[in-house]
Amino acid sequence: MTATLIKGTEIREQILEEITTEVNQIKEKHGVVPGLVTILVGENPASISYVTLKIKTAHRVGFKEVQDSQPVDISEEDLLALIDKYNKDDSINGILVQLPLPKHIDEKKVLNAIDPDKDVDGFHPVNVGRLMIGGKEVKFPPCTPFGIQEMIVRAGVETSGAEVVVVGRSNIVGKPIANMMVQKGPGANSTVTIVHTRTKDLAAHCKRADILIVAAGVPDLVKPEWIKPGACVIDVGVNRVGEKISEKTGKKIAILKGDVDFDAAKEIAGYITPVPGGVGPMTITMLMLNTLKSLKFKLGIA
Repeated sequence: MTATLIKGTEIREQILEEITTEVNQIKEKHGVVPGLVTILVGENPASISYVTLKIKTAHRVGFKEVQDSQPVDISEEDLLALIDKYNKDDSINGILVQLPLPKHIDEKKVLNAIDPDKDVDGFHPVNVGRLMIGGKEVKFPPCTPFGIQEMIVRAGVETSGAEVVVVGRSNIVGKPIANMMVQKGPGANSTVTIVHTRTKDLAAHCKRADILIVAAGVPDLVKPEWIKPGACVIDVGVNRVGEKISEKTGKKIAILKGDVDFDAAKEIAGYITPVPGGVGPMTITMLMLNTLKSLKFKLGIA
C-alpha cells in the first residue's frame, strides 16, 4: 500500500483562496485590507527571491504590500527607526524583516523591536510566550509549524491522543511544533516526544510515532524501518544534494532531498509529504494567514 501524499502545493491553493475571499469580505464591510511590509537589507540573492515570492503572494490575496529595500550599509539605528515607523503605521498589520541581516546589525535587537502584534513571523519572545501558554493567548504561530499542523489537520489525520515524535529541536520548527501539538485543542491534544542529536536510540522513538515530524536538516536521516506502518510522516528537510539539468528550462537546478528516504518510506507510511512540494509551500501561505489574523485582531473580529 502506497502512502497518501500530503501536497503542500494543493493545500496552499485552498488556503490562499479562503484568504482572498475573506479579504474581499473585510474590504466590503470595513473598507480596509491587510497591510504587509517586507524590509530587505542588501542584495542577498536567496533573500531577494524569497521576498519576491512573498510580495507576489500578498498581491494575489489582495493585501496592501510595501516592499522597503535598504542598502547593505544601513546603520542599526536607522533600521530600528524604520521598524518604529511601521509599528506606528495603522495601515500596516504585519512587519517582516528578511533574515539574514548584515553582520554589523544585531538580529535579535531588530526582531525584538517589532511590535508583537505585528510580528506575523511569530518569532518575538512575546509571541513565543503566547504560543507556550496556548489557547486564546496565541496570536501568530511561527509559519512553518503552523503550516505543518494545518497539513496534518487537512489530511484528516487524528491528532488527539496520537504519539507525535519531532526530530529536531530548532526554535523555528522543532520546539514550536512540539509545543503546538501538545496543547489542548483541535489539531493537537497529542503525546509529544522531541528527539535530537544526543538522543540515545533515535530509531526506537521514531518507531513509536503515529505522526513523525522530521526537521533535522540531514538527508535521508530517517530510514524506512524506523517508520511505524500507517504513520503520518511530515518531512520538513530541504537538503541540496547535487545538481541536474531541468527538463523544462535546460538550466542547472538543485537536486533536493528531504530528511526521510521518501521512495522507501512511502511504501510503509499511511501519509507522507513529498520534497519538494510538501511543507515548503505552506510557510508563505501561513504568513499571509497571520497577516490577515493581525487585521482581524485589530478590528475585533478574530
